[in-house]
Amino acid sequence: MSWTQKHLTLPAKSRGSYLITDIIISSLPELKTYKVGLLNLFIQHTSCALSLNENWDEDVREDMSDALDRIAPEDKKGGLYRHDAEGEDDMPAHIKSALIGASVTIPIKDGKLATGTWQGIWYLEFRASKHQRKIVATIQGEKTKA
Repeated sequence: MSWTQKHLTLPAKSRGSYLITDIIISSLPELKTYKVGLLNLFIQHTSCALSLNENWDEDVREDMSDALDRIAPEDKKGGLYRHDAEGEDDMPAHIKSALIGASVTIPIKDGKLATGTWQGIWYLEFRASKHQRKIVATIQGEKTKA
């Protein structure tokens, strides 16, 4: 059993849902050395999230952002939320983060992520202004024999 852990920094983005599968794979060349295992990605922030979802049609990411905005709207008039320390999008961002989650775990098979045909790793940013986000990537598994 072997472990690898790395800290990754995502490019600064404003509100939206972004496909980051290629960024993750290129940042973790160690994946290729694992025969079988698990990759856990954990985002170290409370106003964004990670998800495993549609990787082909951008409309799905835009629809997801729109749906989450309907579930937890910004407080433009005031009074909807008590917590607004960082602005009208602060509390809705925390709600969305809690609903989606701060981590994903993906199986590794023969040096590759064993995602489904249409699955990709999403980074969902819930704040209007651009934020740089950090991810802890942990790989656990059995390495290929040399």
